[in-house]
Amino acid sequence: MVKNVAPSTTLASLDQNLAMAKRCSHEGVVAGAKAAIVASIATAIPTLASARMLPWARANLNHSAQALIISTVAGAAYFIVADKTVLATARKNSFKHVPNMEA
Repeated sequence: MVKNVAPSTTLASLDQNLAMAKRCSHEGVVAGAKAAIVASIATAIPTLASARMLPWARANLNHSAQALIISTVAGAAYFIVADKTVLATARKNSFKHVPNMEA
């Protein structure tokens, strides 16, 4: 009878796992920052244009409201893309060490 025994954790394997986790989080930060920049530009152009051209927006959207709209979209894009990137990288790395299982 074979029992499922976890492999012993060594200092080298812990260092390797830590390095992999740092790389995953760094990839998430870079991808999130790129998405935040794109989202800021894509949001700023119509927000600022509408605040100058549309009478309703000119009356109701002051500078603080415009900045809030742009920064909210940038923050949301950052966190969504960073989270998806970290999860995708972790999922990809978790299947590297699994042997092929045939049914």
